[in-house]
Amino acid sequence: MAAEAPAAGLSHRTTGSTCLHPLSELLRIPLDQVNFVACQLFALLAAFWFRIYLHPGKTSSEVRHAIATILGIYFVIFCFGWYSIHLFVLVLMCYGIMVTASVSNIHRYTFFVAMGYLTICHISRIYIFHYGILTTDFSGPLMIVTQKITTLAFQVHDGLGRKAEDLSGEQRRLAVKVKPSFLEYLSYLLNFMSVIAGPCNNFKDYVAFIEGRHIHMQLLGVNWKHRGFHSLPEPSPNRAVIQKLCVTLVSLLLFLTLTKTFPITCLADDWFVHEADFLTRLFYLYVVMQAAKPKYYFAWTLADAVHNAAGFGFSGVDKNGNFCWDLLSNLNIWKIETATSLKIYLENWNIQTAAWLKCVCYERVPWYPTVLTFVLSALWHGVYPGYYFTFLTGVLVTLAARVVRSNCRQYFHSSKALKAVYDTATWAATQLTVSYIAAPFVMLAVEPTISLYRSMYFYLHIVSLLLILSLPIKPQAHAPRQPWTLNSLPKKKTD
Repeated sequence: MAAEAPAAGLSHRTTGSTCLHPLSELLRIPLDQVNFVACQLFALLAAFWFRIYLHPGKTSSEVRHAIATILGIYFVIFCFGWYSIHLFVLVLMCYGIMVTASVSNIHRYTFFVAMGYLTICHISRIYIFHYGILTTDFSGPLMIVTQKITTLAFQVHDGLGRKAEDLSGEQRRLAVKVKPSFLEYLSYLLNFMSVIAGPCNNFKDYVAFIEGRHIHMQLLGVNWKHRGFHSLPEPSPNRAVIQKLCVTLVSLLLFLTLTKTFPITCLADDWFVHEADFLTRLFYLYVVMQAAKPKYYFAWTLADAVHNAAGFGFSGVDKNGNFCWDLLSNLNIWKIETATSLKIYLENWNIQTAAWLKCVCYERVPWYPTVLTFVLSALWHGVYPGYYFTFLTGVLVTLAARVVRSNCRQYFHSSKALKAVYDTATWAATQLTVSYIAAPFVMLAVEPTISLYRSMYFYLHIVSLLLILSLPIKPQAHAPRQPWTLNSLPKKKTD
């Protein structure tokens, strides 16, 4: 059935702190969302303080670990109250596996315990939370912690349970050769910078940041004397933080206006389903799905800014000599909005989750890596049927996109005018396709999803099937090196 509006007063229901309830009433925003934003803004201030007053040159690593952990635990309790116990139980269980399991099985046990516990919590949410309440909840931090727990387990297994020659270059770089202490483990999983909104990051990068080696590690490969420096520079994150806060502010304004004007429930309205013509439905679907994005842009960009403000996230120097702070960035908005293929879109959306899927699934499984990676991604997101509609449709459309690209692309590269036409057409097709695929992801339930697709005549499903069945996939000569997106990763050695 279609998502219904929450009952009066229900929008303010939360298991966390209620001290900001008056502000929630004033802004007419659910209290748990207000708590989330308040914690992230406080985390931003704490991050500046952490970088300046708890600088690794002034403070021991143990103190930095401890303060980061204490603040993170406080934020979780403030936002989620007694539900935060789920987070702590999972962390403690998996640390028990970390210290007791053999290195040959540590990744397997940890993966099944973490994903199993997360799935149980997802299932329980169906009976606790209403379909229509699309807001923050305790499963968000649990999902991030699950990513970190499993990433660390696989990296410990790589460092202690596998031969170096069996690892890829990236696996060798990130392999953990000494099991973390309890304090390091808690700090990595529960630190105030990432515990609420992520993103997932690698244990070695995090420890290097805490110990003050993070930036220098990224700068060592550059010839600074050639650039006029006599020693390693100390890049400041302030410019990157300001830029990301500007993006965050714009995203917040769009959320408070555009998202409120075009809620996802519009796609289940009688007018949309029964009265609007096909082109109007297609355009309206695009507008509604565009309006759903600012929420993600806001949360992910603010989380990135928090890490940068603390001095974490430096990724090196670009070809123009500019310092880059995008190591932990979860999205590239410009590339998303200008994407001319589903592949480019996926590469720049939820980047750190794609890296996690690559680390724990795609590179490891011996059979059907693409399909199993999509399945894991759906299971990690939750058990709402809409997620599975999205990912199954995504597999079908991905195959169709490969067919179209291999059969048509070469005919449009003979002139700049034809290429411009091709790029414009593929941009429009990509944006509309993503809207069609992602709609069930935010609608969640079965009936509104079927109602939406029926009103659209299942056009993309039918077109994709016809393309796959009627056209061959032609091999491309001189194909560019494929990055690690879910649909194009080169097959690596399995564990």
